[in-house]
Amino acid sequence: MRCPFCGNIDTQVKDSRPAEDHVSIRRRRFCPACGGRFTTYERVQLRDLVVVKSNGRREDFDRDKLERSVRIALQKRPIEPERIEQMISGIVRRLESMGDTDIQSKAIGEIVMETLARIDTVAYVRFASVYKNFQAADDFDKFVSELRPNIAESVAEEAADKKPAGK
Repeated sequence: MRCPFCGNIDTQVKDSRPAEDHVSIRRRRFCPACGGRFTTYERVQLRDLVVVKSNGRREDFDRDKLERSVRIALQKRPIEPERIEQMISGIVRRLESMGDTDIQSKAIGEIVMETLARIDTVAYVRFASVYKNFQAADDFDKFVSELRPNIAESVAEEAADKKPAGK
């Protein structure tokens, strides 16, 4: 593993243990050239995935990019870090088990939205606002109203129930 401080390729592992999520190994490393210490994580990767963008461009799947976008959506939400890590690992496993190495970016976005919808609706709307490229407040309003289509109906029913008879 290359030292992030000096670029030396001869680093030493000082400590290895399972990470908190139990799906990766946490390694503490030491660089004898500069004395730097750093941590790396090792994960199982079933296959190399390639993301096919909507414009046809292809790029290697980047778990860190997925994690960043999910963490931004969940920022300041009451979700435990372990739960977030489990969610991200679950999404990656689902992508790897789809059977194809080429994954459409749209499919990734839909899986992330589906997963966020089950965990936190605010994060779901945040992610959707970027994923679906909301341009105005009306876009949010329409999206949220689609989340709860029965709310307007139930409010109308309650108002009708409260009207005095004969008026």
